[in-house]
Amino acid sequence: MLNIVLLEPEIPANTGNIGRTCVAAGARLHLIEPMGFRIGQKEVKRAGLDYWDQLDVTVYDNYDDFLKRNHGAKIYMATTKAEHTYAEVSYEEDAYIMFGKESAGIPEEILVEHPDTCVRIPMFGEIRSLNLSNSVAIVLYEALRQNGFMNLKEAGQLHRLHW
Repeated sequence: MLNIVLLEPEIPANTGNIGRTCVAAGARLHLIEPMGFRIGQKEVKRAGLDYWDQLDVTVYDNYDDFLKRNHGAKIYMATTKAEHTYAEVSYEEDAYIMFGKESAGIPEEILVEHPDTCVRIPMFGEIRSLNLSNSVAIVLYEALRQNGFMNLKEAGQLHRLHW
């Protein structure tokens, strides 16, 4: 199972959207405090709609707590500063993909310790970054694609017509 890690997320709607994406993708969500909201906040649940109760989510006191409880995990770190793009690495079935808070990303003190597992989403022009929930979806679905879309359901049927 793939793992999405949010380091100190700030915007409840982003985390709700990411939670819904994790449910759809069969991924776990890991949230590292401090967060800019409470998990029970209506904005989080509204963005996650009625899927939040199906989410496999774990909350950590801080980054050190996350590392202790996930000792030995292979962590890919999404940052606009990485040399490698998200499509240039091979994600293991149990990979952890970390994203930083909306206003600042993952601290450079953490990034410099993991240069080989930092990845970026290429962007055109001078844009600073993409929305956090969009970034998670892009990288998560690439990891799923690389792993043969493991355990995802088959295509649905048309409601009124047939293929």
